Amino acid sequence: MNQGERKVCFDHELQIEAYHFHGIMQKFPNHFHEYYVIGFIESGQRKMSCKNKEYIINSGDLIFFNPFENHACEQIDKETLDYRCLHIELEVMQKVVKEITGKEDTPIFTDPVVFGSEYAPMLRHLHEMIMDEVSDFEKEETFYFLIDQLLEQYGEMAKVNQLNKTEQKVARVCRFIDTHYAEPISLTELVEVSDMNKYTLLRSFTRIRGITPYRYLQTVRINEAKKLLGLGMKPLEVAMQTGFVDQSHFSKFFTDFIGLPPGQYRNIYLDNRKETYL
Repeated sequence: MNQGERKVCFDHELQIEAYHFHGIMQKFPNHFHEYYVIGFIESGQRKMSCKNKEYIINSGDLIFFNPFENHACEQIDKETLDYRCLHIELEVMQKVVKEITGKEDTPIFTDPVVFGSEYAPMLRHLHEMIMDEVSDFEKEETFYFLIDQLLEQYGEMAKVNQLNKTEQKVARVCRFIDTHYAEPISLTELVEVSDMNKYTLLRSFTRIRGITPYRYLQTVRINEAKKLLGLGMKPLEVAMQTGFVDQSHFSKFFTDFIGLPPGQYRNIYLDNRKETYL
């Protein structure tokens, strides 16, 4: 795996993460996040899938992932990738939307890719201010104007849809995994929860969620691990508390999903705490 340069910064004023990957060739497996991802390609070409649809993305293209949307990507040439993105927690996005619209709504971005978007330079400027730890209010101003424009052009408010019986069964499996992710989970247990046979469960879950039950479990574990690392817990402790068999197993999955090792991710938050108390 080409390591390249990988940087992450947490902005305490905006309460969002900024990622910068430069010169990497890593393949990211099918997974999801509990937060919004808004990013853009600076250089390089990738094949990306989201919700079981494939895209070819290039320099200047914007990328949107809503919470829990499965996605994966890999390079399709021998060139490296330069990529910048923002991670915005659901609660933060809802707060921003309420300030913009005056309504308590949950937004969704309707398409995962916008080719050659005019808003890429604005996103890049905001991203650079976050990575440079700028505290001037221009950063907050740019953030609010950018989110307003992106939602107006590419978003809509989520609608509550009634689930059919199969979707309800899959939802029960998701809730079970969300609750018991730190424990050993067997396919037999999921069958009992869903009241489906093994193959029907695997097929239905993957069709509805766009991700297999096992990959869903690993993604939930990684998302919980991020929270614990952000609190300063050591990788070994995190591995044990999130259901991984050992630290090396945990480290491999974390790096595959997030793009950097758990120890490096933890250090970002430890460094931020030190600076806060200086």
